Amino acid sequence: MKIKKSAHAAYRVQYHIVWLTRFKRKILVEGVKSYLRIKILEVHKYYPDWELIVIGFGADHVQVSVEFPAKYSGSYVVETIKKNTSRELKKKFKFLKKVYWDNGGIWSVGYFFSTVGINEETIRKYIEHQGKEDSGQAELEFQNNKRTTSCKGVDIYAHQKII
Repeated sequence: MKIKKSAHAAYRVQYHIVWLTRFKRKILVEGVKSYLRIKILEVHKYYPDWELIVIGFGADHVQVSVEFPAKYSGSYVVETIKKNTSRELKKKFKFLKKVYWDNGGIWSVGYFFSTVGINEETIRKYIEHQGKEDSGQAELEFQNNKRTTSCKGVDIYAHQKII
């Protein structure tokens, strides 16, 4: 995964999202899964800055790994995917109208949402690189727990945990 840049930010935030079918009905059979995968991937056409990394299915749940910029909330992303896929699946597969006879959606109300982390070394390298990029400085010196000062006057302690 690369760090992505927008006008005023750099980010690499990957999310793992899981949602269930309503009433945990085991409706995600092979044909439905194939069509659902197509519909989930179609989201990229309307939101080109959303990158779908992995899509997985169980008989009663969907798992998606996705990257999107901070201008979108996680709930907006989940709502968008669930709303559009529910509508399209009910149009394509008539048996779903019988399974969900009350005209409600096919997805449960809730979902699981988590970030997929990066390690401390990656964060440290990014911070070091960002300091060089902002100042135009070719090198920053980090010595064993000795206090160093960047050109912007920010004190940095090398070899300390960031988080």
